Amino acid sequence: MPRIKKTPYRMCVGCQEMRSKRDLIRVVRTPEESIEVDHTGKRSGRGAYICPNAECLEKAIKGKRLEKALKQQIGLGVKEVLLESLLSQP
Repeated sequence: MPRIKKTPYRMCVGCQEMRSKRDLIRVVRTPEESIEVDHTGKRSGRGAYICPNAECLEKAIKGKRLEKALKQQIGLGVKEVLLESLLSQP
């Protein structure tokens, strides 16, 4: 009898909805203390998941939930890079 593989779920830090891990984008704080979008989902570092839309990113940054999840402050330059990376997601 084949086993059914469980789908992993994660919570979006913006809208705080539980969604499939494949539907979300991982934002990671690397060991070098830089914040980047992890398109593969396998980079080392502390990660947080966010929906692939600008509204969720705005909510996460405005409510300081992304800062809390990554345990690092987020500057304006990083916000612009994250927004650009999220919108260019295929």
